[in-house]
Amino acid sequence: MTRPPKTGPFTRLLIANRGEIALRILRSARAMGITCVTVHTRADADSPHVRLADDSLCIGEGPPADSYLSIAALIAAARTCGAQAIHPGYGLLSENAGFATACDRAELIFIGPSAEAIARMANKSGARQHMAAAGLPCVPGYDGADQAPGRLADEAARIGYPVMIKASNGGGGRGMRLAEGPYAFDTALRQAQAEAATVFGSGHVLLEKALDDPRHVEVQILADAHGTLLHLGERDCSVQRRHQKVIEEAPAPGVTPALRAEMGAAAITAARSIGYVGAGTVEFLLDSSGRFHFIEMNTRLQVEHAVTEAITGVDLVQEQLRIAQGSPLGRAQDDIRFEGHAIEARLYGEDPAENFAPQAGRLALWQPGEGVRVDAGVESGQVLSTHFEPLLAKLIAHGRTRDDARLSLRRALQQTLVFGVTSNRDMLIDALGHPAFASAAVHTGFLAEHFPRISAMTLSAGEIAVGAALFYWRAAEEAAAQTPHVPPELRSWSSQGALNRQLRLRATQGVLPPGLAEADGAVILRVEDQGDQLQIRVGVLTLTLARDRDAKGQMRILLDGAPVRLRAQVFDGAQLHLATEQRIFALMLCPKSSPDRSQVARGELHAPHSGRLQELRRGVGDLVQEGEVLLVLHGVSGPQDIRAGQTGRIVALPVVAGDQVLRGDLLCRIVASEGAVEAIPAAV
Repeated sequence: MTRPPKTGPFTRLLIANRGEIALRILRSARAMGITCVTVHTRADADSPHVRLADDSLCIGEGPPADSYLSIAALIAAARTCGAQAIHPGYGLLSENAGFATACDRAELIFIGPSAEAIARMANKSGARQHMAAAGLPCVPGYDGADQAPGRLADEAARIGYPVMIKASNGGGGRGMRLAEGPYAFDTALRQAQAEAATVFGSGHVLLEKALDDPRHVEVQILADAHGTLLHLGERDCSVQRRHQKVIEEAPAPGVTPALRAEMGAAAITAARSIGYVGAGTVEFLLDSSGRFHFIEMNTRLQVEHAVTEAITGVDLVQEQLRIAQGSPLGRAQDDIRFEGHAIEARLYGEDPAENFAPQAGRLALWQPGEGVRVDAGVESGQVLSTHFEPLLAKLIAHGRTRDDARLSLRRALQQTLVFGVTSNRDMLIDALGHPAFASAAVHTGFLAEHFPRISAMTLSAGEIAVGAALFYWRAAEEAAAQTPHVPPELRSWSSQGALNRQLRLRATQGVLPPGLAEADGAVILRVEDQGDQLQIRVGVLTLTLARDRDAKGQMRILLDGAPVRLRAQVFDGAQLHLATEQRIFALMLCPKSSPDRSQVARGELHAPHSGRLQELRRGVGDLVQEGEVLLVLHGVSGPQDIRAGQTGRIVALPVVAGDQVLRGDLLCRIVASEGAVEAIPAAV
């Protein structure tokens, strides 16, 4: 049994987090009359969670290690603003026992369980052992101290393949690898241990039998300091990518009232066995026979808590705050009722076609769909940093039936506009519309099974032509403003007839059709202005573009006589973001082509994704060979070698080691050498 956490009255709360969860906590706390103070770095000083708080304190420059993960900085901020309590949110320090201890020593109320409870559940091996002793069913596995590779291989053979290798101190899907058989075990073990050591500071792992197509089902619990424990039903979180949840729902499809009661009782037993106080989640794997197995306990508020709130009507954040104030729960298990069905989708700034690489940059437009709850932490014009997880928002639909909620959420996602960064919006729309999801045939391998290869959206010739027309019309309007004395009917004509202009466009969201682009990725279009319409040649096709107004007086575009409904269009410098009824894409206006453009393209190295420049192996003036590693870029997925596209000499290197770069940033420029380059050392 652990010592209960400190509780007591408070009127001023420090929210030790950022973005969406900071705003979520702020709404509930303010409704209770609590003054809310947030923290921020210089990098996100203009974020909504800063502006909407009663006050906000700067705690660092930008990197999380020096700000949001700095216990000393957060305790100092609480003392400065006079807060009596700290809410850690989720992620960051929310499950850090050292932070809870520091709050206790500073006589601050930590909105969460005791440091002892956090520590006991933080180590997955220890948690498995404890819960097995408490009588909870666990997945067959090995959680011993002997980490010798030979012993682990023997244990994997005893358990039986396939085997899941998991970081003992891990979470969030990091430090996990699946070994399908003995042939794959050694490599999977090395990868899991290396990632675990990097992310969690320890390479200690545990082994679990990998169940066939299990479902990830978790139970929400609440426990006050007076001995009352309740469960608020379960959530199904099976739709995942890289072991991280993407779509969650409540109640879990197919879970009967009897199974719900059994799982709920097991979750309460787990919480009671460690003297738990606060909101928490006990996670299980549910196999095809309906048997459940304990995997871990999350000692914090979950990202997906909103679906439970929707079907129970219980504000979980307010319950956390009341528990921390020392109040009893004020309800019994029989008081918990479930109404309808709720589904949540996590909208990330990430590129599913690039292995879900996180995106960063300026959010040119953020416009969520209607008819659903939206928990967001971003706004139009905000610059998204590479320092933090790229969660943009959560969209939560609540309906009378599961299908009502599913269709409502899908419709809202189709209405949602995200300009400036690539998002997983289209993947979520496709997943919610898949027949297997519609029939509730979900499991942890759902995305891998039904979406094994997600390709970037290929633009049509019509979409490219629409973009070209909008660029042309904008330029024509700017020219007209500068030459008001020229009659409109003469602006598009010369003595040789209709003016013919060449445009070069590159797709910055979506990809151009195969065979259409030059070596540098741009497409050349020829635009003939005929006054009342444009003739645009895209490859071998010639398309007609015109503008008129519909019955409501709204401007519309006609493509070969058929109306094209643009839901939104935003110019952001040389970039144009467009949304049609079904698709979001972006095009960039490029400088005119030069004769050696393909050679220049091969000589320019651009960042393939956002991240930190970990290493520079060459300098300006160096001779390099094609294929040689010149830089190492570290993103969320780890380090990536950036290689020379041609043999030559480096003439520009506008970055230094340690720089944070955005996708598309120029990293290096190489001028091709004449003939072979001699005496160039091999890459190290």
